[in-house]
Amino acid sequence: MNKTDWLVVAGLIIIFGLAVYAALLWHRVWRNQQRQARQQQERNTRLEGDIRILAQSLLSGQLPMIEGAIRIKVLLDNYSGPRRAELDIQVLDTIYDATAHIPTHQGWKDLPQAQRRLHQRLLDTLEQQHGAELQQLAQRLGSGLQ
Repeated sequence: MNKTDWLVVAGLIIIFGLAVYAALLWHRVWRNQQRQARQQQERNTRLEGDIRILAQSLLSGQLPMIEGAIRIKVLLDNYSGPRRAELDIQVLDTIYDATAHIPTHQGWKDLPQAQRRLHQRLLDTLEQQHGAELQQLAQRLGSGLQ
């Protein structure tokens, strides 16, 4: 064998090695995509279950309406699975936007009583204005998103 033959053989071995390496990398990418898709589906299933529980709790009175609307909206914002086309969640956006400025947790406790009453009046007004629509949406969500 002459020098050219050895170079051709070496080149073919390098090309074969790189092809095997590329195939291994592609397999890793495919496996990672499958894992991510499975995790996303599991996450959506968990979120859908949580939304159903919150909707049923809202309907049974175990969860205050405004708090339930806010919690459901946040979960729906994180849900990326299939959803019925006729499912109108505008009321959740309306309530969320109207209450975004109200402090929560310790911030609520730290508010002066007068400000708390003012915020509570807003919450009561929102519940009166949107309560029926929110109840209907909770009934639909209680049976699932699909």
